[in-house]
Amino acid sequence: MNIFVSGLPFSLTREELESAFSAYGNVTSARIIKDRETNRSRGFGFVEMDSDEAAHSAISALDQSELKGRRINVKVAEERAPR
Repeated sequence: MNIFVSGLPFSLTREELESAFSAYGNVTSARIIKDRETNRSRGFGFVEMDSDEAAHSAISALDQSELKGRRINVKVAEERAPR
């Protein structure tokens, strides 16, 4: 299941994001979205977990929690609308 995470600290690394979610199950990928021009974090990312049960557990535990001093929002990622 793909999870959308927003409100991320700009200094957060991919490894730290993966570590925060791995406490709830197996993380298959973690990505922090970066600005194309500056290569700076845009403050959001995606985490993919191999089981829906683990993903829902992580969402309920981490939504509105603090990560490196910032409150994060965690929810099921929605499919992107075609352009």
